[in-house]
Amino acid sequence: MKKLVTLLALTTAIATPVAAQELTEFNIGILGGENAQDRLASNECFRAYVEEALGVPTRLFTPADYNGVIQGLVGGSLDFAWLGASSYAATYVSNPDAVEPILVKTNLDGSYSYHSIGFARADSGVTSLDDLQGKVFAFGDPNSTSGYLIPSVEIPAAINATMDSGDYFGEVRFVGGHEQTIIAVYNGDVDAGVTWADGLGNWEDGYNSGALRKAADAGLVDMNEMVEIWRSKPIPEGPIVLRKSLPQDAKDKVYELLANLHVTDEACAYSVAAGETAGFLPVTHEAYESIIAVRRASMN
Repeated sequence: MKKLVTLLALTTAIATPVAAQELTEFNIGILGGENAQDRLASNECFRAYVEEALGVPTRLFTPADYNGVIQGLVGGSLDFAWLGASSYAATYVSNPDAVEPILVKTNLDGSYSYHSIGFARADSGVTSLDDLQGKVFAFGDPNSTSGYLIPSVEIPAAINATMDSGDYFGEVRFVGGHEQTIIAVYNGDVDAGVTWADGLGNWEDGYNSGALRKAADAGLVDMNEMVEIWRSKPIPEGPIVLRKSLPQDAKDKVYELLANLHVTDEACAYSVAAGETAGFLPVTHEAYESIIAVRRASMN
């Protein structure tokens, strides 16, 4: 009998944490890139769909910077996010068991890559990196793939100089995010900056998708008053991630909802994807191993 009581106690102790994992809420983290109000508005339709599908309160969180989302995922307070490749790498390096990639946004041509786009005002006389010596260059966020990581590697190679203020550029400045960079360049507060776009479609529209398209759609900028001055090599689109410890049923429901969103609600998919998309396709961790390697190297 004593052995039976001990076994039952052990079984109960093991079972209790599992029961405690029952889903009672679902929290969606949204990376910076535009102001908090616009981020909430862009993702509200998806939030409502998730809440209906899961039957639990679903909330949107818009931390001030990328690191807020990364730490929320690492710490388990966030359940879902669309990360840039560098932000996914940062999350993975911090805790390999925190999240799992499930889907990736595709472009209209079926690709799932984008570019870091360097740009300036059309009336500034700046048409390439060669014209920026001694001028002010803007990055968005240190955890942004296109807004920092990739240009911080590719631009120094192109100009044969570092990104340190005073080396080639007069000043290198972090302004907070993609929307902030676009507005800073447009208003003439900085001479040039970088942001993200799929690079497909027309410049005057802000391309088909990306931060430029969002800014143009919102009426924040007239793309005809700006010019592209640099473009990175293709960057793998960042993954949609879910917290690994979520119940499988919840994972499956969110996966199906997003995978079919461009068919069930095209307008919502446009809003969530920051422009035109052919939909969301499955993706795995292996797609980001090269970015993780670059991220690790940048930490040394």
